Amino acid sequence: MRSASLSRKTKETDIEVSLAIDGTGKSDIATGIGFLDHMLDQIARHGLMDLRVRAKGDLHIDAHHTTEDVGIVLGQCFREALGEKKGIVRYANAYVPLDEALTRVVVDISGRPWLVWKVDFPTEKIGTFDTELVHEFFYAFATNAGLTLHVENLYGRNSHHIAETCFKALARALRAAAAIDARAADVIPSTKGAL
Repeated sequence: MRSASLSRKTKETDIEVSLAIDGTGKSDIATGIGFLDHMLDQIARHGLMDLRVRAKGDLHIDAHHTTEDVGIVLGQCFREALGEKKGIVRYANAYVPLDEALTRVVVDISGRPWLVWKVDFPTEKIGTFDTELVHEFFYAFATNAGLTLHVENLYGRNSHHIAETCFKALARALRAAAAIDARAADVIPSTKGAL
């Protein structure tokens, strides 16, 4: 099983993440931020990854550091769990609707971090969660996982729905891109021979 467990401790946060890419969608998540827990659960369930997250952060300030640092450690776990990336499909995309919202995520497990972000939220908050933190999470995750990641909300008017389609589409795209290609199971999918 492709898996990793990592931690990160700073003066702002204390994060522990365990990830199994070839899981069943089980999650055990406690970040102190209800909306973030809900979104991380989407990654586990729709990506069929087993995910455990424990985070303690300076929530008396705001949710920024905790959200960003969870993205950092989760990205590092994903990258480590993939190992040398032999046999992966590498490229994938997913379109996910939720009621009136539709989002597309395209991923290349390239080893070259890049995020294209075309998502606008009609509100500044979802409950008490700042919508700008969705971008912060995706940036931290893509950078630390070594992904080229394109995220575009095609339309929507409910901020919760827009955010949730971003996370669900990420999960489905990661699931497809990290899958082992039966026709090339022993090959690193790059003309360079490395990712």
